[in-house]
Amino acid sequence: MENIILGTAGHIDHGKTSLVKALTGIETDRLKEEKQRGITIELGFAFLDLPDGTHIGIVDMPGHEKFVKNMVAGSSGIDVVTMVIAADEGVMPQTREHMEICNLMGIEHGLIALTKTDLVDEDLLELALEDIHDFVQDTFLEDKPIIPLSSATGHGLDAFVSALETICSNLPKRKFSTIFRLPVDRVFTMKGFGTVITGTLASGSIRVGEDIMVYPKKIVSRVRGIQVHSSSVAEAGPGTRTAINFQGLDKESVNRGDILSTPGTLIESYMVDAGFHFLKSNAKPAKARTRIRFHSGTSEILGYMVLLDREELLPGDDALVQFRLESPVCCIKDDRYVVRSYSPVKTIGGGAILNPVAQKYRHMDPQVIQGLNALASEDENQAILFFLSLKGFKGLSFNDLRIMTNIGDKKLAATLQKMLAQQEIIQTDKEKQIYVNGAFFDDFKKRALEKIGQYHNANPLKEGMPTQELKSKFRYIKDPKFFNILFLRLAREDAIIQDKNLVKLTGFKVALQVDQHKVKEDMIHIYRSAGLTPPFFRTVCQDLNLDKKTAKDVLQMLIDENLIIKTKDDLFFDKNAIAALEQDLVDFLKKKEKITTPEFKDMTGISRKFVIPLIEYFDSVNLTIRVGDTRQLRRKI
Repeated sequence: MENIILGTAGHIDHGKTSLVKALTGIETDRLKEEKQRGITIELGFAFLDLPDGTHIGIVDMPGHEKFVKNMVAGSSGIDVVTMVIAADEGVMPQTREHMEICNLMGIEHGLIALTKTDLVDEDLLELALEDIHDFVQDTFLEDKPIIPLSSATGHGLDAFVSALETICSNLPKRKFSTIFRLPVDRVFTMKGFGTVITGTLASGSIRVGEDIMVYPKKIVSRVRGIQVHSSSVAEAGPGTRTAINFQGLDKESVNRGDILSTPGTLIESYMVDAGFHFLKSNAKPAKARTRIRFHSGTSEILGYMVLLDREELLPGDDALVQFRLESPVCCIKDDRYVVRSYSPVKTIGGGAILNPVAQKYRHMDPQVIQGLNALASEDENQAILFFLSLKGFKGLSFNDLRIMTNIGDKKLAATLQKMLAQQEIIQTDKEKQIYVNGAFFDDFKKRALEKIGQYHNANPLKEGMPTQELKSKFRYIKDPKFFNILFLRLAREDAIIQDKNLVKLTGFKVALQVDQHKVKEDMIHIYRSAGLTPPFFRTVCQDLNLDKKTAKDVLQMLIDENLIIKTKDDLFFDKNAIAALEQDLVDFLKKKEKITTPEFKDMTGISRKFVIPLIEYFDSVNLTIRVGDTRQLRRKI
């Protein structure tokens, strides 16, 4: 590995800081209070170059029970842990709690430093070794090196460095997300430099000159300088202890627990779903809604733990839970976390994030439980489909899926393309790269066809269903592009025919009954005979002794067939009369260029109640345009 982070863990006053100083020459206790009290309060940082050239960043973590939250913050991003146990005291309470935290954070590599050997005789040393062997059974440190040493005399330091070098040379390559994230563990100002932020670069990379955003406050600043191991660099990669200097960023605007990332990348959420291990050391079961302290990255947030797959959580159990938090977090799937009780404060469990942008569910929802359990597998397709199913017709963007699946950009893009080709998913917006679960879209198509069929049954004389009326049946779908895709796909499948603002099932034809044929003929005769002075529609209904619905259905069919022209005010005209009038109007305007309403009335020889609707109709079909008190041709004919 190019960049390795070593963390020290263990009980207070067992010699963690002294060991770091003996190895590196760096005093990590920098606060006045730390030096006065002789204990580590805040995280300390140092670096070490191993004989084979491997660069090690060191995080020295406090051992006092009051500062375990700082230890948890420091454990984020650690590759190797040194569990420090003093030979004169052996395994102590914080040794055990630190071991539990390391396990919960997914740390798998480390060694044990048995310190202060210069203060004990051989018998006590043997007792301490036996104590350690019992302690590490069934943990990741079982069978790992135990190095007796003394920071005061230097005894065993070479053996410690040699063992550390062997471990580091055999570390598997870590899987890093492509998203740049740096959890902030320290903020300070330097004269001539301004605000400096330090942290372990969790994933991605950062370069000088790039813009970053501080989450969750969403403050944007530009990188002025970067240091790794006290040396200036142009770029820092994942897994490094990094110090970043920013332009124009106030120290007060950034706190430990904030996260640096690319602007517009991370997603804030007050709820996360997770796999949770409830430590066996807990004295009693967890309640359904337990008040907790949630530790993720370098943050500590108060909230509640909700059980998703059971009513009660027993010590030693693994469960699906949802954390509902008082402040937002910006997590990515597979992030490790630790949970501590609200009061008294004690580590009670932890695990890995499954859904970093969660929502409330029905209690014991089997689909949610099955979907969350499946997220632990390596099936990217199922993970994508599950997250899309939670969002329904809103769908998720490419960036949302990066966060929620923790799949690398190239692999995610390739997976989505394959799923699009197989129609497992649908892209509803190419520009914004929004995707929807294909099963939801198939269900939507089925329901849309049902709605159109129901409309045909209720309106057998209408040519089709207005598209706006169909859309109104699905008010929960806000994006108009969704319907465009629906109509396009249904037309390609030869399921519908779309004509302007109407849509109908393929094969549907208006079918008149015998008496309706007569109504149609009678209605055509009335309007054709009336010419430019038709009766109002209500009068037609009375003259033909028709119920309003039948008359409306037949009239709409005549309009759809372009036999009748609708103007307004309950007036309808025979198409031939309108066509003849249109030609007269065009001829008039070609000669005179413009016409007033009185002139139009004189030209037609009809009353004003027909003149106004007709002249406005010609405006509406873009034949004429009103200029002052006159009408002119809108275009040359």
